[in-house]
Amino acid sequence: MKVKIKKWTGVGTWSYKVDYDNCGICRQPFHGCCPYCKWPGETCPVVWGQCTHCFHIHCMAKWLKAQEPREQCPLCRQKWRYA
Repeated sequence: MKVKIKKWTGVGTWSYKVDYDNCGICRQPFHGCCPYCKWPGETCPVVWGQCTHCFHIHCMAKWLKAQEPREQCPLCRQKWRYA
């Protein structure tokens, strides 16, 4: 018995290669989006610090603004520097 394929549709997924499943600030999954975004993807990327912790970019920006002038990582309290 032979099978003839008439139509084929490829499906792809994306995910960030992170050590954690959720953002350390908002606790939302990285494959989703932060509370400030409507849709996951390129508009809500993940950012890493030199301390190797990662967060949604919007969560980190809001955290840093609230913590001025200290600007520390929310998890380890080291000075925040983007990796």
